[in-house]
Amino acid sequence: MKVKKGFVLGLSVLALGVLGACGTGSDEASEEKIIKVASQTTPMTDVVKVAAEAVEDGWEIQLVQVNDNIQYNELLNNDEVDANFAQHEPYMQMYNEEKDANLVALDKIYNAKVGFYSKEYTNINDIPEGTKVALPNDVSNEGRALAILAEEGLITLKEGVGVNGTLKDVTENPKNFEWLSVDLLNLAEAYDEPNVSLVYNYPTYIAKIGLKPADALFLEKTIDDRFAISLVAREDNQDSEKIAVLRRAMTSDKVREFLENEHSDTLLPAF
Repeated sequence: MKVKKGFVLGLSVLALGVLGACGTGSDEASEEKIIKVASQTTPMTDVVKVAAEAVEDGWEIQLVQVNDNIQYNELLNNDEVDANFAQHEPYMQMYNEEKDANLVALDKIYNAKVGFYSKEYTNINDIPEGTKVALPNDVSNEGRALAILAEEGLITLKEGVGVNGTLKDVTENPKNFEWLSVDLLNLAEAYDEPNVSLVYNYPTYIAKIGLKPADALFLEKTIDDRFAISLVAREDNQDSEKIAVLRRAMTSDKVREFLENEHSDTLLPAF
């Protein structure tokens, strides 16, 4: 999921209307009370909608939905929205480095249950030698996926790299896996590809082929909060009143109850 224009799937920025309490007064005064939040897909978009229901009186949270993993950062970096909610901090940092941007991760909202799925195998010991393993092609998610494989004893990584490892840091590959690097949005399709025995994925993306974390061959065992899906703003607005109001709504009891009651099978609250 390298951040470049070639992976744009076609922007569909959809302002989904008024989701919070409406203020009164002039249009200018109303605009000052509108907090625009870019997001990409469920459950992130759902969390924004729930936060809109929990926002303080006089304020309005407006969801701006996009259909790829590029535009929510582009919109925020270009001051077209006030915040976004669609990514973890390592992915945001990768965007900052590539775009010379100054985005800031604020509150961690939830940890997705990520892991590897297999169409052919139900036992890790049965995975054959020389088979293909599908990994995300962006550095931040690739490192996390490799760390999970190492945690299961399927590969060995260079000492100390942890979740920051790359394929170059694989020191032992006893099953001689062939690596298949795929855009995160397309990883689910690899599940049905021939000779692909393991596919890394998030609940959000694997759901489109009818799978959930309970169907994974193995999940991440060690939770690293750096990968929590987080509320992101810019350096220049992170201390603004708008962001303070948004942060309170995003970490409200209403949002926590929604995560626990509606998505306990796919994620863990992080606040």
